[in-house]
Amino acid sequence: METLTLQERLLKVQTELKAPKNQYNGFGKYKYRNQEDILEAVKPLLAKYNLNLIITDDIKELGGLVFVSATAKVFGEPQEPIVEVSAQAGITERKGMDLAQSFGSSSSYARKYALNGLF
Repeated sequence: METLTLQERLLKVQTELKAPKNQYNGFGKYKYRNQEDILEAVKPLLAKYNLNLIITDDIKELGGLVFVSATAKVFGEPQEPIVEVSAQAGITERKGMDLAQSFGSSSSYARKYALNGLF
């Protein structure tokens, strides 16, 4: 059996991953996928190709704007490199949300786009 590099295994995950837009926004009348949809679809592929995924958040401020910077990292064996992608989302007051919910919403959004960039 041939041994695949990290990049080759990541490419296989990227080409095999299917995360359809199964969520529906009735207000905006559009379909979308969320972070959970992507994670549910990618986890079996990560296990299949012996890869690990870690997603972290950092809260940052630039020019008075507070935002979440989410980083998705994929790695395999200790001697292999780490592949990472980051995405950001602003944290603003949203109608009907308290501050914690606003942070959570921004985190989910940034994480989703970090995952989209990685996979």
